[in-house]
Amino acid sequence: MGKTILKMTNISKSFSGVKVLLDVDFELEAGEVHVLMGENGAGKSTLMKILTGVYSLDAGEIYLADENGELKRTYIDNPKTALGLGISMVFQEFNLMPNMSIAENISIGYEPVRHGVIQQDSMNEIARRMLEKVALEVPVSRLVENLTTAEKQSVEIAKCLSHDGKILILDEPTSSLSEKEVRNLFRLISELKQQGISIVYISHRMEEIFEIGDRITVFRDGRRVDTRRVSDVTEKELIRMMVGTEFNEKITERVVSDQAEVALKAEGLTTAKYDVPVSFEAYKGEILGIFGLVGAGRTELARVLFGVDTSPTGKLIKDGVPIHLKSPSDAIRHRIGMIPEDRKEYGLVLKHSIQENLTLVKLRELSWFLQTSKEEERISDYYIKNLSIAASGKRQAVERLSGGNQQKVVISKWISIDLDVIILDEPTRGVDVKAKAEIYEIMRDLANKGKCIIMISSDLPEILRVSHRVLVMHDGIITLDAATSDLNKEMILAAAIN
Repeated sequence: MGKTILKMTNISKSFSGVKVLLDVDFELEAGEVHVLMGENGAGKSTLMKILTGVYSLDAGEIYLADENGELKRTYIDNPKTALGLGISMVFQEFNLMPNMSIAENISIGYEPVRHGVIQQDSMNEIARRMLEKVALEVPVSRLVENLTTAEKQSVEIAKCLSHDGKILILDEPTSSLSEKEVRNLFRLISELKQQGISIVYISHRMEEIFEIGDRITVFRDGRRVDTRRVSDVTEKELIRMMVGTEFNEKITERVVSDQAEVALKAEGLTTAKYDVPVSFEAYKGEILGIFGLVGAGRTELARVLFGVDTSPTGKLIKDGVPIHLKSPSDAIRHRIGMIPEDRKEYGLVLKHSIQENLTLVKLRELSWFLQTSKEEERISDYYIKNLSIAASGKRQAVERLSGGNQQKVVISKWISIDLDVIILDEPTRGVDVKAKAEIYEIMRDLANKGKCIIMISSDLPEILRVSHRVLVMHDGIITLDAATSDLNKEMILAAAIN
């Protein structure tokens, strides 16, 4: 056992009378990776936001180790106080200024000043030292908007370390990274551990947890269920602790009828990023998985299929008839819908209610005098019940829902207009194990009803678990097209890296 550097006892927190944390205890040791797990809304992020001063606690106490290693009661009333204590958090949505340089972002709010003038040379030197710590070799003058996702994450970590960071909190850090970038992140985490930095790692990805974690704390319904060493727990035990019951996830039946009709056919389409012609078929009643590493061209292809971008070449054929998509409105008119990768940016109006979001794409179908009354309520009640959306009611703001329930609202919005083809881009990114299984069941149910489901995913276990057939892409080219039953991880990865 290492030396305890943080102790949180009996932490409680409520929002609008709803208790989200109840008497939670948590301890962190020096130089460990402590994983937090639990369903969306279980309380993990709320506890860490209390630790970083984003939220104030309603009850409980926080103790931090002083220079002599003794735990002293500490008051953290805002993020600046937390930073001063060496506590910082890298959120899923990065807190960076895109139109500012790396150096400016790292020193923002703490710029070296002399006689009222910011010392650019000193600021650049600070940034260079911090980038060395995270092994990022880019000019400190580069604008953040010109960085990759992995580079932005490294800048966030560098910014945290610039405040003499002792505790670093990473919230779903690999959700947008390629396999190579994940390896680099894990290597950095290992180096930070050796420097004595403690890391709290929030994730839903089981394979990562067993590779990177030292200890795991599981949350359920705002309470701490248990804390275990990674070496002493199994994946099945973790799922049981998170869900509260024995949990057996289904695997998609692998057979699609030989008489299945082609729902969508692409002939020689090209995308904004790649001018290599792409051709494939997707069938009614099928879940077609599209896999590839970040930058493989999957999302670009989906944008053409949904009319966001146009293809200068080739044809798109639906139900045997060529169609021309110049906009998403054209796609919807041809009964094609798309659930985007970034649900918060493109899939939801966060400040609006569940009801308003659910009926957003049906407004043209509703009579003007019904748009805000009975028909909207009927639609909302139906999908909240049938997709098990956990909410206080249909008028609850979507921003108050967990990630998994937000995703179910997006899915409900699109299936409410009875589409033939539904494209889902990373449908379970950032959602917990139980919510994933529920989303998989929705997809299977839609396929069983004859819908064509196209699922883009970077999660290889998800591709193998859910898809009937898999397309693998690399640099805009389809390098593999085969039934899932004929594939394994090694074959798919080999095709992905070509």
